Amino acid sequence: MKQNKKSIPAIGITGGVGSGKSVVMDLLEKEFGAAVILADLVAHDLMEPGAISYQQIVAEFGTEILDGEGRIHRPSLSKIVFGHPERLKRLNDITHPNVKEEILARIACFREEGKVSMVAVEAALLIENGFEDILDELWYVYVKKETRIQRLMKGRGYSEEKSRSIMEQQLGDEEFRSHCSRVIDNNQDVNNLRAQLTQIFTEKKLFYKNLCRKVYAE
Repeated sequence: MKQNKKSIPAIGITGGVGSGKSVVMDLLEKEFGAAVILADLVAHDLMEPGAISYQQIVAEFGTEILDGEGRIHRPSLSKIVFGHPERLKRLNDITHPNVKEEILARIACFREEGKVSMVAVEAALLIENGFEDILDELWYVYVKKETRIQRLMKGRGYSEEKSRSIMEQQLGDEEFRSHCSRVIDNNQDVNNLRAQLTQIFTEKKLFYKNLCRKVYAE
């Protein structure tokens, strides 16, 4: 079933480290027929030789950041901008607008094709980089801080100190809630998460074909 391209929403998925945004994105793609866009991967694509960010970054920082194959060597680039706020700002000023423009183009393509229920966009700094200006809604994936810490320690091998340090540098719960129109509670298991998404899709009357469970909703 082809959807009206105007009816396909573009939703931003955000939340703090350890909140399980990747699990939500995986469910949306595999079970709810969503197209997913990961801003980090888009940024990497645009840094490939010949792409727009690649050309601008090399022009700004020089060919010494390239490896033997002419690709941007990210550790070398990181070394140049680390501890130098002005250089880091210049790098962000190059990459962030390009990523947003590319994401808008990809959203337009998915809408033109009309084969997806929605377009889900995930970015580490979704709110901070102004993505709410180009998306229809933002959804906040919420998990209690102590649960996030336990997940990070178990899943990523982080220490409690490192986990808390990262969290302190991110937006707090109230800030996330103030920017987002919907909260996805991910404190329980994947079945509970699936049920919440099913309810949202029912409320929004979004058509999807659940490939894993053979369920249809209209």
